Amino acid sequence: MRLSYFVFILLLVSCNNTERNEESTLPETIQPISDSKEKETNVSETYANERFKEVTVENLGNHKFRIRGEAQVFEATINWIVEDGHQELMKGFQTAEFGAPEWGKFDFTIDAEKTQENSTLTLYLFEISARDGSRQYELPILLY
Repeated sequence: MRLSYFVFILLLVSCNNTERNEESTLPETIQPISDSKEKETNVSETYANERFKEVTVENLGNHKFRIRGEAQVFEATINWIVEDGHQELMKGFQTAEFGAPEWGKFDFTIDAEKTQENSTLTLYLFEISARDGSRQYELPILLY
């Protein structure tokens, strides 16, 4: 009689453990597709150097990119150029909230399209030297 109670309890315990294992693996094997797509589009790398920090690039689609971050540059002027590896496609400048020695936030959008299909677009943020006009503290950022 004791043996039959023991076997019955053992069966109940083993059945409950199997159901828990199935339930615990179910959410890991089935994941909604929309969640993974959202994570892919919202994931962005952070870039930094001596004069720029926490710089992120968000792909807005249709060749548009939003660039945000902080800069510690002379007279709050951030210069930028988009290159395809061979030539400059576009260039401009933006103004940060504060100039050096303070860190000023910046946020701007560019519309950069490839001229050749196999090229790679790179955005360079930099400061222009007040002494000789050269680029300094270049921060390269791969766009696509």
